[in-house]
Amino acid sequence: MSTIEEWDTADVRDLHDDLVSLHGPVERTSDHGADANADPGEGVRQLVTTILSQNVADENTRRATEALFTAYDDFAAIETADHGKLADTIRVAGLPDQKAARIQRALTAIREETGGAYSLAFLDAMPADEAKGWLTDIKGVGPKTASVVLNFHFGKPTMAVDTHVERVSKRFGLVTESATNKRAHDELDALIPDELTYPLHVLLITHGREFCSARSPDCTNPVCERYCSCEAC
Repeated sequence: MSTIEEWDTADVRDLHDDLVSLHGPVERTSDHGADANADPGEGVRQLVTTILSQNVADENTRRATEALFTAYDDFAAIETADHGKLADTIRVAGLPDQKAARIQRALTAIREETGGAYSLAFLDAMPADEAKGWLTDIKGVGPKTASVVLNFHFGKPTMAVDTHVERVSKRFGLVTESATNKRAHDELDALIPDELTYPLHVLLITHGREFCSARSPDCTNPVCERYCSCEAC
């Protein structure tokens, strides 16, 4: 086992290359995975869907999203919906009361910011940290949710740190072991080169799922042998 105590940009590029050698390259557009031709409302839809995805399996997120956009014609209808009925509609996603409130707060904040439109296009002109700050000012929208929207939709260089990314990053020493999830976001954003934000997000998740699992990790691979400091290695 060999670990890197002080990571720099060159080390991160080496890690990316080693992960690509093990898992294959990440297919993406030139803008970190963003779709430059997406409808303006797609950013809002992604925000709503990401709120639904908090702490729940992908299949239940899909089912809740389908139920939500089948039951309501547009974002205005969702924002003004009866809270109880909205919660029942998305119940399969878990935490229905909290998520219904978060979705309605987010839609209200967007409408008030734009003067009536349900669009996050105004975030495109902001620096990544300012745009993230605007989103996380909405109660219930944390750094992961904000980073998913900003990186996947707008192509902004901000890492979405889910449980796999956080676990692998701590084991590899990319972030400090005691870092909170918010701190992990900050440390990775400061360390990772902009153009590697999206592919490393995908590669770290892939590595966490296939090798560096929470329990019984499989360290018999060249990436873990070079970078990992967990007890199993």
